[in-house]
Amino acid sequence: MNKTFIKKIDLYIIKNFLGTFFFSIALIMAIVIVFDFAEKIDNFIEENVALYEIIFVYYINFIPYFANFFSPLFIFISVIFFTSKLTSNSEIIAILSNGISFHRLMYPYFLSALILAIFSFYLTAYVIPNANKERIDFEYKYIDSKYTSTSTNIHKQILEGTFIYVKSYDNIRDVGYNFTIEKFKNKELVSKLTANTMAWDSITSSWKLKDYYIRDYSTINRKVKSGEAIDTVINLYPKDFKIRLKSIEKMTTPELKSFIEELRLKGDDRLDTYLVEKYKRIAFPFSTFILTLIGVSLSTKKRRGGTGVNIGVGLALSFIYILFMQVFGELSKAGTMPSMLGVWIPNIIFLIIGLILYLLAPK
Repeated sequence: MNKTFIKKIDLYIIKNFLGTFFFSIALIMAIVIVFDFAEKIDNFIEENVALYEIIFVYYINFIPYFANFFSPLFIFISVIFFTSKLTSNSEIIAILSNGISFHRLMYPYFLSALILAIFSFYLTAYVIPNANKERIDFEYKYIDSKYTSTSTNIHKQILEGTFIYVKSYDNIRDVGYNFTIEKFKNKELVSKLTANTMAWDSITSSWKLKDYYIRDYSTINRKVKSGEAIDTVINLYPKDFKIRLKSIEKMTTPELKSFIEELRLKGDDRLDTYLVEKYKRIAFPFSTFILTLIGVSLSTKKRRGGTGVNIGVGLALSFIYILFMQVFGELSKAGTMPSMLGVWIPNIIFLIIGLILYLLAPK
């Protein structure tokens, strides 16, 4: 088989793979936007939102996030749909009969997967976070403006050797309850301050502590000081309590890495949530190769029912994959398992399934 024919086959597969994928994504995004608009139209009317903002602030920034979210499903469907057509038309048999190995046939599929993986990684790392800044701010302003913190039992390290504890924090009034700050030196407690309440004073940029006690353990007598109120300046601000989980989606990957290191220093109990997001931004694009491998391996064998059966099996596997991503992601956020392991388990499981299907595929 001459090289020109092989090149034509590669371009034919790449063109149809990517063409089917982008057409499918465009179609599903049109449907999603219609349903989303129907759901939110009352909010738009009630808040008197300008048409320009709806289109160019909300929906333009809505598309990258949800297109990337649905991409694993439609990569799978695109591969299965296109390859099943080749199989039903006996084109796969003709290609293999003309001296092209099944291994070689995978090249254009994986090249297409590489293009989509790089595209997905760049979207996730840079484009989507910047788009989310406008989309999420729009949602908070017009759709979901009410926000109340449910944060309780907050532990943080604000400086080396300095730890704080707040039993609960009210984001609306910027008031914390049952506040404690402890300072250690050489792993020994040197001072401890407790207060019934802490309130942020925006004028002086300090915390006003009420009904406080200060215990100094650095002296033999262990001095105790108390009072009704005292102002204190510490490395802690209201924004540290108000970080919403959706804020993760507004951080580019370099920003997210920097923020994780800051949380690690402070001993923040939400660290696992941010680590899951960090690892997902690598694992998610990598899944493109796994789903492509499974899709091709499933679709190169003729079955009763033809393309419909293959698409049905592909849809089932896609939904199981997305379910696994969500379930293991939530387990990781809860600290039930290591963050990296929880994010990569679905890929590991489906990679094993893909390799088995590849070995069983007709050669």
